[in-house]
Amino acid sequence: MNKFHGRPAAAGTLAAPARRKFGRLAAGMTALAAALAVTGAAAASPAWPQKAVAVVVPFPAGGSTDTIARMLAVPLNEKLGQPFVIDNRPGATGAIGATMVKRAPADGYTLLVASIGVYAVNPFLQKNLGYDPAKDFDLLTVAVRAPNVLVTKPDFPAKNLQELVAYMKKNPGKVAFASSGAGSSDHLTAALFWQKSGTDGLHVPYKGGAPAISDLLAGQVDVSFQNVNAVLQHIRSGKLKALAVTGDKRSAVLPNVPTMAEGGVKDVDVYSWQAVAAPRGLPKDVKVRLHAALVGALNEPQMRQKLAENGFEVVANTPEQFEQFEKQELQRWKGVIEAGKISID
Repeated sequence: MNKFHGRPAAAGTLAAPARRKFGRLAAGMTALAAALAVTGAAAASPAWPQKAVAVVVPFPAGGSTDTIARMLAVPLNEKLGQPFVIDNRPGATGAIGATMVKRAPADGYTLLVASIGVYAVNPFLQKNLGYDPAKDFDLLTVAVRAPNVLVTKPDFPAKNLQELVAYMKKNPGKVAFASSGAGSSDHLTAALFWQKSGTDGLHVPYKGGAPAISDLLAGQVDVSFQNVNAVLQHIRSGKLKALAVTGDKRSAVLPNVPTMAEGGVKDVDVYSWQAVAAPRGLPKDVKVRLHAALVGALNEPQMRQKLAENGFEVVANTPEQFEQFEKQELQRWKGVIEAGKISID
């Protein structure tokens, strides 16, 4: 008989069941340690942004949307420590640039600065649109808004809105309205004006506001609804004549120009607006930081003053407010397009 039979195990030695239990515990502790290590590495990873951010403007340089994007780029760079580089991608009333942003990674390194046409109009005018404004973007904020102003070349026969309406009724379909593109805010403002005044004009679309204004100054077209800031200098210099603004009150930078309602045409209260979005799926921390930087930049006193001097009103709302506003705008412009039987395809 073995003299060690029945003796307890020596110190440091475990029976088989105990060894199995200890093995499972050790494996669990190892897995937990690995998980904590990964979490710690993630928490210690560099915060966004770590490189330049592309700001896609789906219109040519020189228009209102491009102006707002460039005004925002400087303070964003200062606040976040990386360049915000403007990338103009014009075409299809903003659809080309918007589709490009939709397809970009949702990592905070691609932004979209666009206007009403991209966010609330294109779905009702363009077949096979490459993006859905209500589903494909994380909406960040409506940056600014501004009324449009109805301007004419100086030698146009009408001196005020009433005379323009009378002239158009005598010459249906002959007064050429320039716009920054089919489906743009200036195009649809013209359509709404025709509906409310009982007139009919000739729509002449351009690839952006800058070329439309250029031809208006050259006398190639007759009139246009343009963003106030885009034509303010030309109005002040006498190169263009302002007949009315589309706001619900007079513009602070054009106090002597009546509203559409004051000129006898009601229910044409229209504001053009520029807003910022990103590809859907933006990380929450990036979204929070980016929104805070945008709102902070827009509310800086010097920025507000500069925007006001150019006819812009700061909005700087929340993503939730932007989503609700977009729903309202989609519904409104769908009605205008259907009533006017407007099509660009």
